[in-house]
Amino acid sequence: MQAWSTVGPPALPGAGGPVRVHDTATDRVVPVAPGAQARMYVCGITPYDATHLGHAFTYTTFDLLHRAWLDGGHAVRYVQNVTDVDDPLLERAVATGQDWRELAVRETALFADDMAALQVLPPHDYVGAVESMDLVVATVQRLSEQGAVYRVDGDLYFSVAADTRFGGVASLDEAAMTALAAQRGGDPSRPGKRHPLDPLLWQAARPDEPAWDTALGHGRPGWHVECTAIALDRLGMGFDVQGGGRDLVFPHHEMCASIGHVAAADWPFARRYVHVGMVGLDGEKMSKSRGNLVFVSALRAAGVPAGVIRLALLGHHYRGDWEWTEDDLTRARTRWLEWSEAVAAPAGPPADALLADVRAALADDLDAPTALGLVDEWARRRHGSGRDRTAPALAGRVVSALLGVELSAPADADAGSARTPRR
Repeated sequence: MQAWSTVGPPALPGAGGPVRVHDTATDRVVPVAPGAQARMYVCGITPYDATHLGHAFTYTTFDLLHRAWLDGGHAVRYVQNVTDVDDPLLERAVATGQDWRELAVRETALFADDMAALQVLPPHDYVGAVESMDLVVATVQRLSEQGAVYRVDGDLYFSVAADTRFGGVASLDEAAMTALAAQRGGDPSRPGKRHPLDPLLWQAARPDEPAWDTALGHGRPGWHVECTAIALDRLGMGFDVQGGGRDLVFPHHEMCASIGHVAAADWPFARRYVHVGMVGLDGEKMSKSRGNLVFVSALRAAGVPAGVIRLALLGHHYRGDWEWTEDDLTRARTRWLEWSEAVAAPAGPPADALLADVRAALADDLDAPTALGLVDEWARRRHGSGRDRTAPALAGRVVSALLGVELSAPADADAGSARTPRR
């Protein structure tokens, strides 16, 4: 699968330092200490209704980490999947009378277009579930060799008892895990399962649903094993970060880790687990099931510059839950115009300290709101003393390289005033 294209970050003097992030598994802010190559897997979309602001908040967050690693001199191997066959996609296709393949292709293309507009650096590997059947089959076969697979009415399940570290990502008790599994696509009450939390690995073909002929039988993969198989193939065990929205902590990332531990007979699957807070609208989490979505493409179509959208997202720390309002756009538009004016000026306050301080803010658990405040302060001082003719260009490169925000030319000063389109 082909990822989108963006222009790489501009060069900055010097190099950034080590980055610290919040690791869900230890509930601590800890260093992420990659070697020469940093390895990251971020779970991608199920392409049936893309790209809402919850998606955008997640992927701009990991884009900050990607950029900080590059600024620190690391090569980055970034892998993202696309779950281009799964129950929600098939259900949407049936409900709307569309071919599921056409729906997946269209929504994946829209997502890629939105990511490119938001200056999200593309993954090195962008991998669909459909193209990964051989990887999934091989992973299930390895699990079977470890005695960790059993059959229920033709479907194959993974036994969580095979992983002595099961539960170490989410750190939840069994009652909480069971409740979340039921809410998030699991089937804890299915008769015949050895344990309520055992996840589906391979689903035997159902009438009128897509299926593939494989050594596992005629069917299609479960959700968790897909990401595990792709991550093991493209990154190997012990990669630096597995990331996604906080709603993926359990069951998805917990199951990915356990399947990976058993399939590879090794630990850890990922060294750190980083999760992004939920974006709400009208008092509820923004989600497809509720239909309370604000789409990036709709904002862009209404005339909101992508830089304004990105600034609105970066105004919130990635770990917090927050609710989208019109004020987010208003504040972001004002900031974008002020920054654009400041970097277009013939001179400005020295920007060397700005570079160092923005680097430090992002190294401290990707603290984008503090970084934005630092640029605000620099821009507010643009009419003061100590003017430096090289400073505006350096400040512009800081904003572009580290924050991923593209600013406007002066002629664009009236852009970005549209209100949020409502679904």
